[in-house]
Amino acid sequence: MDLIQRPRRLRGSENLRKMVRETRMDKSSLIYPLFVKEGTGIEEEIPSMERQFRYSVDRLPFELERLQKAGVNSVMLFGIPDHKDEVGSGAYDPNGIVQKALREAKKQFPDMYYITDVCMCEYTSHGHCGVLCGHDVDNDATLELLAKTAVSHIEAGADMVAPSDMMDGRVRAIREALDANGHYEAPIMSYAVKYASAFYGPFRDAAGSAPSFGDRKSYQMDFHNRREGMKEALTDVEEGADIIMVKPAMSYLDMVSEVSKAVNVPVAAYSVSGEYAMVKAAAKMDWIDEERIMCEMAVSAYRAGAQIYLTYYAKELAKCMDEGRIG
Repeated sequence: MDLIQRPRRLRGSENLRKMVRETRMDKSSLIYPLFVKEGTGIEEEIPSMERQFRYSVDRLPFELERLQKAGVNSVMLFGIPDHKDEVGSGAYDPNGIVQKALREAKKQFPDMYYITDVCMCEYTSHGHCGVLCGHDVDNDATLELLAKTAVSHIEAGADMVAPSDMMDGRVRAIREALDANGHYEAPIMSYAVKYASAFYGPFRDAAGSAPSFGDRKSYQMDFHNRREGMKEALTDVEEGADIIMVKPAMSYLDMVSEVSKAVNVPVAAYSVSGEYAMVKAAAKMDWIDEERIMCEMAVSAYRAGAQIYLTYYAKELAKCMDEGRIG
């Protein structure tokens, strides 16, 4: 048969397949989410997220050392306070759990890169991502508290802040507050395209952040919508976001692709707790090859256009990169 085009020519050996690979990954693009809580001597496994843990500040350095040895040098910190109230005051308390964790982490591992989740849901007694007016989240009243939280994180040692609340105008409010306090160089990674997703269930177990009534559909996005996601991303760039995040990753790769083509800043994809938990559960039943699935999921996000990948599999992916099974 007289064939001119034979795509299989470039698939004939492992060396050749790697040579012509279109999507390449690097450990420096991985961010590992970490949960820190009040107390001492705590390293407790999260029931719905096998091999993921909540750490007290004194135990956190042991995990940071493991990450550094794996070649994962960036983390996202989530705080679990002892005290919660109507206005989430623990979020912006200079002695809050994230602030204490940052100071200790910076002291022991100064070369690692620390990003903090800026939101109210872990800190409010009602579990919503802002202050309430009746049963509704008061968008504009929440902005001031988010800005205070971001400033307190940077002043405690955060290298970057990442607002995840989905309040309108929060990026601008945070940018203005950071600049007003002299933190011009502090970057913002905005959870810009964050859908109201069932994939967040295990995270809410991990962080104790489930709302006590209602849901978050009045501020997180309807997963039917594409144009709305583009509007959110472009608005946040205009307001000063330095990185745009799409969350979740796996079911929203179309949005990763579209956003990456539309914005002039890096794009991050967050492979969330539900994605991790599903893979772990299926692997435990010997229904899937966990490592191969993990790698395929990661590559799909980069192939779609993400340059940054937040994942609970960061250490395992780094090992696969080192051993040449992915990258």
